[in-house]
Amino acid sequence: MSDLAPRSAQGSPLGTPDDPASTARAVRSMFAAVAPRYDFLNHFLSLGRDIAWRRATARALRPRLEMTGSIAVDVCCGTGDLAMSLARHSAGNVIGADFCHPMLVRGHAKARGVAKQVAFLEADTLALPFRDGSLDVVSVAFGFRNLPNYRAGLREMLRVLRPGGVVAILEFSRVRGLVFGPVFRFYFHRVLPRLGTWLSGVEGPYQYLPESVSMFPDQESLAAALVEAGFSKVSFRNFFGGVAALHLGVKAR
Repeated sequence: MSDLAPRSAQGSPLGTPDDPASTARAVRSMFAAVAPRYDFLNHFLSLGRDIAWRRATARALRPRLEMTGSIAVDVCCGTGDLAMSLARHSAGNVIGADFCHPMLVRGHAKARGVAKQVAFLEADTLALPFRDGSLDVVSVAFGFRNLPNYRAGLREMLRVLRPGGVVAILEFSRVRGLVFGPVFRFYFHRVLPRLGTWLSGVEGPYQYLPESVSMFPDQESLAAALVEAGFSKVSFRNFFGGVAALHLGVKAR
């Protein structure tokens, strides 16, 4: 697992190395600042593809979600888009968990009358308030990259899953291709930060986005980290040439 050895691949580049609390404060503050325009910017800057990727994630989890009485928790849930996608397939309960209060407020408003199965909870992904082996699904969409410590996040997800439970990590990843790769990287590093800053009116978050993605483990490295954490049947699927990737893992019975 040498690919995860550098500090930049161990957790979010925000905050101070070896101080998870400083990273948490910086991440919380950053997302609170962009909360009013967060959904619009997600959809606009991804040309709407983020909606399709979340729906594909929910479909991949259907066998577990459709179990009677299943419990699914979407961590780093933001305004709840993935949690609401999960609820469409759930025969049990879906909870969106995040430690950024303004995001949860918007999630509550969006889910009211639309996804009655979704409850929201203010919680830190590195210290989830659930018993060992109590959940059927743990998911995260575009939030895993912001954790102070990736290994600790995987351990916590494994802890709360019951045997046979599934983890799903939808995250930006490495784009490959001789033509598309350079074109996308130009957009992602040069155009997107300026557009995001202009549209949000907030300096910083959309400069952090490409920086954090470039430091994040690639598809194979994240898959290896899941195996190292104790997950089995680990697989990943690329979306849009690797702009995003969905990683799945199962807690062994």
